[in-house]
Amino acid sequence: MVAIAALWLPVVVAAVVVFAASSVMHMFLPYHRKDYGRMPEEEKVLQAMREAGLKPGQYLFPFRTHEEMRSPEMMEKYKVGPVGMMTVIASGPTMMGKYLAMWFGYCLIVGFFVAYLVGQTVAAGAAYLVVFRAAGMAAFLAYGVGQVSNGIWRGQPWGVTLKEAMDGLVYGMLTAGVFGWLWPRG
Repeated sequence: MVAIAALWLPVVVAAVVVFAASSVMHMFLPYHRKDYGRMPEEEKVLQAMREAGLKPGQYLFPFRTHEEMRSPEMMEKYKVGPVGMMTVIASGPTMMGKYLAMWFGYCLIVGFFVAYLVGQTVAAGAAYLVVFRAAGMAAFLAYGVGQVSNGIWRGQPWGVTLKEAMDGLVYGMLTAGVFGWLWPRG
């Protein structure tokens, strides 16, 4: 067993490495560029949403209560469409610094839990591949497998879900490499 206090360096370095890798993957590699499309008649739709007073939050449409789900009126709304979920964020310029800070914080949190799990299950001085396997699996579960729920429950296209899960595999392997490299030797 390795105390979590002894693993602060791999936690921080893994967070920095994943943060840097994700920045490169999203800014310079082209495979995420078509994950989002432009809404048809965007300006009309945006104007209608403004006029309706849409506030930040999550919306389900057509909205229904549990009792309304199987009503003939609701079934017709489903049939006619559109059907979906939408997240609306606060108006104004995108504050990338805020989102990047939250992403880095998430990377630190993942690193902390990876350190806790691997510290409880792998001894100091363990071979690089032993640490790599345990840390990689834990990190992949956090970064990659969790993305699948977006395809199941949020209707995210499966191609996008697969790309995000593959990103998570890369982040998991990078985290694993850092933990294997910086694991206490004895």
